[in-house]
Amino acid sequence: MARRPRRSTSAKSPARTSTPQPSASQPSLGSTPAEPPGEFTGRYLVLLREDDLSSGLQALKSRAGLSEVCSSADFSHGEVEMAQASDAEIFVLDKLKVAVVNADPTQVQGLSAAVADDSAIMAVEPERFMYALQRAELQAGGAVPLQYLRGYRDAVNHLYDALAVESPELAEAGIAAAFADTAQFTWGLQATKVSQSRFTGRGVRIAVLDTGMELSHPDFAGRAITSLSFIPGEQVQDGNGHGTHCIGTALGAKSPMTGVRRYGCASMGEIFAGKVLSNGGSGADNGILAGINWAITNQCRVISMSLGAAVRPGETFSPVYEAVAQRALQSKPGTLIIAAAGNSSRLPNGQRREPPNPVGRPANCPSIMAVGALDSTLKVAPFSDGGINPNGGGVDIAGPGVSVFSSFPINRGSHGTISGTSMATPHVAGIAGMWLEAAGMNTNAHALWQMLTGNALRLPISSRDVGAGLVQAPV
Repeated sequence: MARRPRRSTSAKSPARTSTPQPSASQPSLGSTPAEPPGEFTGRYLVLLREDDLSSGLQALKSRAGLSEVCSSADFSHGEVEMAQASDAEIFVLDKLKVAVVNADPTQVQGLSAAVADDSAIMAVEPERFMYALQRAELQAGGAVPLQYLRGYRDAVNHLYDALAVESPELAEAGIAAAFADTAQFTWGLQATKVSQSRFTGRGVRIAVLDTGMELSHPDFAGRAITSLSFIPGEQVQDGNGHGTHCIGTALGAKSPMTGVRRYGCASMGEIFAGKVLSNGGSGADNGILAGINWAITNQCRVISMSLGAAVRPGETFSPVYEAVAQRALQSKPGTLIIAAAGNSSRLPNGQRREPPNPVGRPANCPSIMAVGALDSTLKVAPFSDGGINPNGGGVDIAGPGVSVFSSFPINRGSHGTISGTSMATPHVAGIAGMWLEAAGMNTNAHALWQMLTGNALRLPISSRDVGAGLVQAPV
């Protein structure tokens, strides 16, 4: 049995690593599950029946001839040691009822046969790598791009002209719909009404699963931070910057200690920083799912994931991630998973592909809230992927995702400006925490979803690209 590690607010660095590196291809396994394009680890995800974990484990052992089991239930507060989990033949995530298995092709064929026999095994799919979703260059120290400032006046005029064709009311709204960073607030906080809100997300636990966090950042001094690394050989400390930026947007302080403009939404929310992507910006499903399991174990009400992998037009969603998201929504009082739609739709000339590329994995799951990106004139960002796949894969809501100012590692300037659906996603996650405070902590996850979409600002843009519209904070 795995030992139970002591609960800690800082990550432990495992002594060794057995995490496979990304591989461009995986050999065909005949009757095993079809493998979509992407990079695979050689392991497999197995979805077990929610109501009978013991029967699912027994089926795994008997059908595939596997015996060595590591369970997240054997670790206090879900704080799994990933080096140990990665070495096991079966790694079980107790809250999700999902197993990650190290199996050869013959063993996997046995598991696939079990699915066909309607056993305690519901689905099998190859484990994949996923990546931080970031677009455009970092503006060190938070400088707003000069091109952005020069285009501000033109953007206002263009938006007004476009909306005036439809109605005077929309035209009037359009004048107020072009935003810029001020000395007090980022443009995103203004556009989403966070700057006007009296709510702070106080007491709401929000997990950001990403590349970790700059734990010594002065803007987070005195905050309650629970952190854990799910990357063998790497601590939570963010060597990439992506995770720190996302945590800043979702949970940054109302009055940053460094004296910069406010950039965070749920300024009094409880921070759960899970490192599921390496300092290089990639991570396997086993760590990401372990991070989700950890967040649910610790009663996080919102999970923000600015990560993903591309899918093909017409490709369906992952049955494992969909079941995980459904189970999270249905748990008591429920956890809402929010994920970035993807950044693959910008053409080399800077224009947006038409139609755009489809929403990526895992945001394309119907039970995961997929977030598209808008610029400061409330137009769709050229890179933002769209809801073109009929079987799942829609965009549910949009957030500010172009030239977003937030926190960054101290050794890289402490603050920076980045673009991507990655940046839009933590806006939605932080605002979800604000809505939970406003509505009451007994609000279930399904109701929280409806609050976010029902109160979004409707835009004269197809729901294919922005879903219900621009996320809005309660005021």
